[in-house]
Amino acid sequence: MVPHLHLFRNTMKIYILLIITSFAFGFLDKVVSNPSPHPFEAIFNFGDSLSDTGNFLASGAISFPVIGKLPYGETFFRHATGRCSDGRLVIDFIAEAYGLPYLPPYLKLTNKGQNIHQGVNFAVAGATALEAEFFIRKGVGNVLWTNDSLNIQLEWFKKLKPSLCTTKQDCDSYFKKSLFLVGEIGGNDYNYAAFAGGNVTQLLATVPMVVEAITKATSALIDEGAVELLVPGNLPIGCSAVYLTIFRSQNKEDYDNNGCLKAFNGFAQYHNKQLNLALETLRHKYPHARITYGDYYGAAMQFFHAPGHHGFIRSLRACCGGDGPFNFNNSARCGHIGSKACANPSKHANWDGIHLTEAAYRIIAKGLVDGPFSNPPFKSSPFKLA
Repeated sequence: MVPHLHLFRNTMKIYILLIITSFAFGFLDKVVSNPSPHPFEAIFNFGDSLSDTGNFLASGAISFPVIGKLPYGETFFRHATGRCSDGRLVIDFIAEAYGLPYLPPYLKLTNKGQNIHQGVNFAVAGATALEAEFFIRKGVGNVLWTNDSLNIQLEWFKKLKPSLCTTKQDCDSYFKKSLFLVGEIGGNDYNYAAFAGGNVTQLLATVPMVVEAITKATSALIDEGAVELLVPGNLPIGCSAVYLTIFRSQNKEDYDNNGCLKAFNGFAQYHNKQLNLALETLRHKYPHARITYGDYYGAAMQFFHAPGHHGFIRSLRACCGGDGPFNFNNSARCGHIGSKACANPSKHANWDGIHLTEAAYRIIAKGLVDGPFSNPPFKSSPFKLA
C-alpha cells in the first residue's frame, strides 16, 4: 500500500503544480493583454483662442501681439507661450489627464525630432468656423484676427497626415487610439458680428451656417479615420467681461441672478442646442464613431453661479485689464499700456475680459473628463485632475 500511496501523493503534487502554473500563466496573460487603461495615444485639436497653444503668434499675425508677452503665461509657464490666458488651457488639462504632452502648435513644427505622433494643435486665436470670405462680404473683414478658419486647419491636418501614418490600415489603427477635438469653434463668428454692432436677432441668423461648418469639419475628420471626437459648445458669453462692458444696460431685467446678460446667454444656449441636434444626426450617420458633446456652457456656469464655492472672489470682473466696471477697457486691454494684472489670477475666473484664467479652464476640463459635462461621457482617464 505504501508505494501506491507515495505514487498518489506525487501525482497530486504534480496536478496541483500544474493548476498553479496554469493559473499564473493565465493571470500573466490577462495582465499583458489588459494593461493599465490608457485610452488615447494622441490628441489632435482644432479651434480658436480657447485652445491655441501658439499658432496665432507663429503665423506672424500682428493684430494682438500682446499675447506673446507677460502677463500672458505668467501663472504656470512663467513666460508667454501664445496661449490667451495666464496659464494652461482646457486642451492642456485634457492632455495631462490622459498622460500626454502639451500639444505642439502646427505652425511651429520643425524637423528637429519633435514627436508629432502624440498629437498636434491646429487651433488659431481668432479663427472662425466660416470662411474669411463670408465676413469680407458682410463688410467686417477688417476686424478678423486671422484668415486661418476651421477649413484651413483641416487642410493642415490633411497635409500632415502622411507624416503620421502611411497605409489606410495604419491610419485606421492609429486614429482609433487618437482623440480629436473640434473646437470650441464658432464663438468668433458671433463675436466679430456682435462687436461690429450686430444684435442678437442678426446673430441668430448665422447659427445654421456656423453649426453646419462645424459638423462638416467633424464629418471630414471621421472620413479621414477619426473615431473618438469631442465637439464643445459655446461658453456663456453673457457672463464675459467684454460683452458685459460693450452691451452694458441700465435695465436690471436684462441681467440674470448671476449678473450675466440674459439675451447673450440665451443665444449661446440656442447655438449649443442646434449643435447638439446636428451632432445627433452625425451619430446616426457614423454609428462606428464616438461623438461627444462638450458642455462648456454648463461647466462654466458652475463658477459664474457660485464663484466662492470654486475659490473665486471674482467671476465676472477681468483679472487683467485697464479698469472700468468689469476691468475691461478696449483702449487698455490686458498687456497694453494702461492695463495691469491682478495679484492672484487663481482667484479670478475671467482673465482678460475675453478669455478665462487657468483656474477656470481647469474646472471646465475636470467637468469634461470626470463628468458630468460631456455627453456621452469621456473615456475614463488613468490620471485625475486635481
